[in-house]
Amino acid sequence: MIDHVDDLRSVREATERLLTAVAELDNAALAEESHLPGWTRGHVLAHLARNADALVEVFEGRPMYESATSRESDIERDAGRPLLEQLEDVRNSGERWQAVAERPQDWTRTVELRNGVTDTAARVPFRRLIEVELHHVDLNIGYELSDLSDDFSEREISFLAARWSGRPEVPPVTLRRSATDREWHTGGTEGAPVVLEGPADELLGWLAGRGLQGAHLAVLAGDGLPGLPPL
Repeated sequence: MIDHVDDLRSVREATERLLTAVAELDNAALAEESHLPGWTRGHVLAHLARNADALVEVFEGRPMYESATSRESDIERDAGRPLLEQLEDVRNSGERWQAVAERPQDWTRTVELRNGVTDTAARVPFRRLIEVELHHVDLNIGYELSDLSDDFSEREISFLAARWSGRPEVPPVTLRRSATDREWHTGGTEGAPVVLEGPADELLGWLAGRGLQGAHLAVLAGDGLPGLPPL
């Protein structure tokens, strides 16, 4: 069940956790590679700040981004800034979004996100939480998929399993979390069924294309670990 109040609180906590960790870096560290190909740590922080501003636009009924080109150019523009500017921008943009999201509003309404994707307003705080938590991992500063809370990991596994569900290029896949009774289903209907088992961080890594990308998952049925399209 979606609880936007709890998710908004979790976004604040996750943002503070990220800012505290990033404050230990220096300007040179921001220019180093993140876990995302072609992006430095500065790119990741710039994206987080601009995503918060974009979600303000969503909540106020405007397009999330002016265009794909402007989204990319804004990130490139802001990626090379010094540490203090990056920290201030991530904090201030996050506060702007929280202020808009915490207003009394119709949480059942449909909002439009990027590339024509729509969702209910109540699910947007969790989407922002995904951005903060996974990009904290992407910063490559010691925060790993295994550091994510069980609640977040299982919700994100469910979210991504639904995203890949029905995709014809993905075979039918059953995901099992080891040592628990949790199970998820994803993929399409074509091809030999695959059953994967492992801890939450490995399942999430495969679905999100992060970490070891599921390399240590046990393949209990099927022809091996399926590849997934880019997110």
